[in-house]
Amino acid sequence: MPRDTLTGSRIRERRTILGLKQADLARQAGISASYLNLIEHNRRRIGGKLLLDLAEILKVEPSMLTEGAEAALIASLREAASTTRGSTAELDRVDEFAGRFPGWARLLAEARVRIETLERSVETLSDRLAHDPQLAEALHEMLSTVTAIRSAASILNEPEAIDPEWQRRFHRNIHEDSARLAESSRSLVSYLDAEVKAASESGTPQEEVTALFEAQGYHFPGLEGGQAPEAAAAQLEEDLSDSARVLLRRALRTYAEDAAALPLPQVLEAVSAEGADPLALLRRFGCDAARAMRRLAALPADAACGPVGLAICDASGALTFRKPLPEFPIPRFGADCPLWPLFPALSRPMTVLSRRVQFAGRQGGAVRAFAVAQPASAPQANRDPIFEAHMMFTPEGAARGGEETELVGVTCRICARAACPARREPSLLGDAAERSA
Repeated sequence: MPRDTLTGSRIRERRTILGLKQADLARQAGISASYLNLIEHNRRRIGGKLLLDLAEILKVEPSMLTEGAEAALIASLREAASTTRGSTAELDRVDEFAGRFPGWARLLAEARVRIETLERSVETLSDRLAHDPQLAEALHEMLSTVTAIRSAASILNEPEAIDPEWQRRFHRNIHEDSARLAESSRSLVSYLDAEVKAASESGTPQEEVTALFEAQGYHFPGLEGGQAPEAAAAQLEEDLSDSARVLLRRALRTYAEDAAALPLPQVLEAVSAEGADPLALLRRFGCDAARAMRRLAALPADAACGPVGLAICDASGALTFRKPLPEFPIPRFGADCPLWPLFPALSRPMTVLSRRVQFAGRQGGAVRAFAVAQPASAPQANRDPIFEAHMMFTPEGAARGGEETELVGVTCRICARAACPARREPSLLGDAAERSA
């Protein structure tokens, strides 16, 4: 069912939640009860002032009545259905389900995320058991010690008489090896306990750091005031795994360097005058484009430029930082859309790309995206640079004169864009897209 035909159902569900009678709502909106009945049964379209009046009476944003649940929630439900083998979920009615039962929809989406997190934890632990050098070294030490103890014990068990001095040496060796084995066992158990806890909570060290940045609102007042990155990390890293602590300290050092180069008061003054434009910051402060994008994404929530999202990837295309926006969700798992400006920027180093981007199949929700690829480290003689790409994005209204809007997806599996040349797998959004792809 098309999303714009579900407005009436959402009005009815919201009225029921508030305990309003149909006649009472019609009277407050200045329409007849019979006309409201037609609207609620999706037999009359609604818009303009009447939609605004009903939204005000029902105490919701008009977009919640016209668009219903966020696209990210609907995408999560579609993804949940796609990952369940033999699923019989009615994918063509997922919008209706999310609009009529948002609580249940969020519960299912959160359950799917939890399941995927647990699956990733199992994969992480399995990989660690197979490839972790510290674990391999600990197991090798334990096996060597056990072998030494067994050898000494077998010699003492021989029927021939052994010189008392040699007996004392063997007993001393067994005692020392046993003590070393006990210490190695305790260290191994502590190491596995710490890693299991970190894996069960966040899956990977990168996800631990991402969760911490999200909890802080991607803004660190202490670093803005000159606090040392190491001191800030010491206050935040208590519950992180060792690997995540390394990543956190690296990220905070970059944040502190950005804050020192582009002080917060001057940046806030610049965005008040020119908005979230990384090129304007570049011209004003003489910094590189990537630093300007990171700085804009680290502003406080009440900054005049509004919300700013950010995605960073390495030369392989793997995301190393993500700050999504409602208009531009970034999936935690799976491959992202190769049409995002973030990835074409890797093939055009040092060129700032500016695009108006919108997710296919969504009404509204366009963003202005800037992307650039720059060397990730200082140049070295006779070495090719390793590039890192940044993409900053902000909500945008109507298209500028003559500018086209590029349609992209979240991932191929839940992308509604037909005949996409970059599609890796068929879409779940209907046969029409697949036939024309």
